[in-house]
Amino acid sequence: MENARFLIYQVGIYYETIKRTGQDGYYSESHAVTTSDGYILDLQRIPFRRFENEENAPKTPKPVVFLMHGLQSNSVSYIFLGPDLALAYLLAEAGYDVWMGNARGGLNSRRHVQLNPDVERNAFFDYSFEDIGTKDVPEMIDYILKVTGQPQLHYIGHSQGGTVFLVMNSIRTEYNQKIKSAHLLAGVGYMEHFPNRLLRALAISTNLIYSFAVTHGIVEVLGPAETNEPSPEIADTTEKGLLDTLLDAITSLFGESEMLAPASIKQYAHFGQNIRAKTFKRWDYGPIGNMRTYGSLRAPSYDISKITINTTMHYTVSDDLLDERDVIKMSSVMPNARNRKIARESFTHTDFVVAPDAKELLYDYIIEELNNSSK
Repeated sequence: MENARFLIYQVGIYYETIKRTGQDGYYSESHAVTTSDGYILDLQRIPFRRFENEENAPKTPKPVVFLMHGLQSNSVSYIFLGPDLALAYLLAEAGYDVWMGNARGGLNSRRHVQLNPDVERNAFFDYSFEDIGTKDVPEMIDYILKVTGQPQLHYIGHSQGGTVFLVMNSIRTEYNQKIKSAHLLAGVGYMEHFPNRLLRALAISTNLIYSFAVTHGIVEVLGPAETNEPSPEIADTTEKGLLDTLLDAITSLFGESEMLAPASIKQYAHFGQNIRAKTFKRWDYGPIGNMRTYGSLRAPSYDISKITINTTMHYTVSDDLLDERDVIKMSSVMPNARNRKIARESFTHTDFVVAPDAKELLYDYIIEELNNSSK
């Protein structure tokens, strides 16, 4: 049974999301998708143009676009800029059936058929970005295609939304056939040249920080309860100091915004393992665990050369979480990928979803490309 505080949190988040879309003049729907491992995901849909609804909208089928948010974010990131500027609304105006995913543990997806995230915390938050890429995203895509009756959709992913695209299509390669085209907005994958110095330094102690956090029940980052930081009763140790530094770094990266949503500490640990190893690989269980799980002493790398989708990797030279050299390397490995640099030198990692000039520098281009590929 979900406790009262959890219910209040969920209803509040849901109400604010629906209210925001309605205030902006758009009809929206909320769909629940239950994954194979029991997580209940919220999937938002904007099927019509502004001020249209089921009664006055044209009945002809529309091409489908699926948008996936980044780490510590949610579907609000694609409506944040409001009418005339936000990507989801621009796509709806261009005649697309727009769907926005919410990963497990995040906005209105902090639910499970059995696990209560406020009680069985360690079990509920035992997931990394690979679980989102191999379960959440493909199962949301299957749901969307079933509801719309379309054989394919277009994919847009920001930051971790790009990461999970790379994971999904390198492991579950059948999804290459279900995606017509993709646009990755600072999609994080290869990390040989990871640019953030503080996170790069903390990544050296990834396993130590993660083990300490899980031991003390600190498994959720920026959740609704006072569960984001170590308890005052925990003695000051090197491990606690490292975890405090990581949490402070996360707070400084994301600040306070309606786009924020909870995430698992294991998502950060998985990125940390890759930053430390300067690679893009699956969760590292250690030699014994890797042999048991993968049949090899080392965690295997994601083979993105298996991704055959027509993919554009948008990037900026002022990104503190993704280096230009890693983007260029990824696009050279994927057979049908190309890279595109944003034409503003100061454009940042979060500007992909919050900068007013993202429409001019990015969104107009994406919509033009989608229109061309949908013909």
